[in-house]
Amino acid sequence: MHNHCEHPYTNDSVRALQWTGTGLRVLDQRQLPSSVAYDDYDSASGVAEAIRSMRVRGAPAIGIAAAYGVVLAAKQRHYQSPNHWKESINQDIDLLAASRPTAVNLFWALDKMRQAIASIGDDPSPLLTLALAIHEDDIAANRRMGGLGAELLEGSTGVLTHCNTGSLATGGYGTALGVIRSAYSHGLRNIYACETRPWLQGARLTAWELDQDHIPAKLIADSAAAWLMQTGAVQWVIVGADHIAANGDAANKIGTYSHAVNARFHGVKFMVVAPTSTIDWNTNSGKAIQIEERERKELLSEYYHREDSVIDAWNPVFDVTPACLIDAIVTEKGVVLNPDADKMQRLNG
Repeated sequence: MHNHCEHPYTNDSVRALQWTGTGLRVLDQRQLPSSVAYDDYDSASGVAEAIRSMRVRGAPAIGIAAAYGVVLAAKQRHYQSPNHWKESINQDIDLLAASRPTAVNLFWALDKMRQAIASIGDDPSPLLTLALAIHEDDIAANRRMGGLGAELLEGSTGVLTHCNTGSLATGGYGTALGVIRSAYSHGLRNIYACETRPWLQGARLTAWELDQDHIPAKLIADSAAAWLMQTGAVQWVIVGADHIAANGDAANKIGTYSHAVNARFHGVKFMVVAPTSTIDWNTNSGKAIQIEERERKELLSEYYHREDSVIDAWNPVFDVTPACLIDAIVTEKGVVLNPDADKMQRLNG
C-alpha cells in the first residue's frame, strides 16, 4: 500500500499495517529483526488476536488495526444477514475492545466505528472509507507532530528515546520517533535508544526501523540512561504514550517514569509525543489509569516455572509519568508546555 517512493518524506519506509483490499496484512513484530514476516487477517477475531499477542503493538497502530477489524466484521456479518448485521456486530466490537486494556486509541477508534455504524444504512462499505481515513489521518498527524517536536529540539545535539514509537507503532512515520526523524532531517545526529525490557522494543524494533531508514543511532541498556544523561550527551528524552489523562499525566511503556525522574535531576528535558486520540478526557489523573500486567513467564526463565519454585515476578508493562515531570506534550493540534489540566483543555476543541 505504501512504499518509500510514494511520498517526499525521506527516512520513512516501514509500514506495519497494510489494507490489501480484502483483509489486513500485519507485520509480525515479535519476529523482528531476525525475520520479516507478514500475516493476513480476514476476521475481527483474527485482528483481536494479533493485538492481544503483540503482533500489532503501539497505541495508534492498535486503534488503526481495530478499525480495520470492524470493517472485516461488518463484511462477514453483512454476508450472513444483510438486513440485521448491525445487531450482531457489537460482539465483534466487544472482542476487539478486550484485546488490550491501556491503549486509549483502541477505544477511540472503536467509538468512531460505532458512530459510523449507527449513521449508515445496510451497506457497510462506508466503514472501509472511515478506517482508511483513520489510517491516513494518523500518518498526517505524525508528520505534523514531527515538525512541531523538531522545533523544540532546535540547538540540541542529542536525544534519548524509549520503547518503539515509530512506523511500527503507528500508521506510519511515528510519534516520538517521528520527531526524531524530522530532527534528523534537520541535522540532529546523536540518537540513543533504550533496549526497553522485557520485550526489547528498542533493541528489536526501534533499532531495526532506524536501520531500515539509514538513521544512525546508538542502543543502550535501560539502566545506562541516567549515566548517559550525566555525561551531557542528550538534552531531551522523547517518548510516546498509550494513555494521557486530562491533567497531562501520561502512561507509557514501563521504564518511562524512571527516565523522567532521571531527566529532571540532570536538567534534561522530557517530551511526550502523541495524537489527541491518546488523551482520555474522562480520566482526571494518572492515578485512574488502568495499568496492564502481563504474565510472569515474560520475565522468568523456564527454570522458575516449576511448581516448587519460590520465585515469582511482577510484570507491569506501563508506568505513569506525572505531568509535573513533563516539559512538553506534542500533539497534532499543538504543543502544551509544562502541562496541567487547564492547559490540556485548550486541545479539547
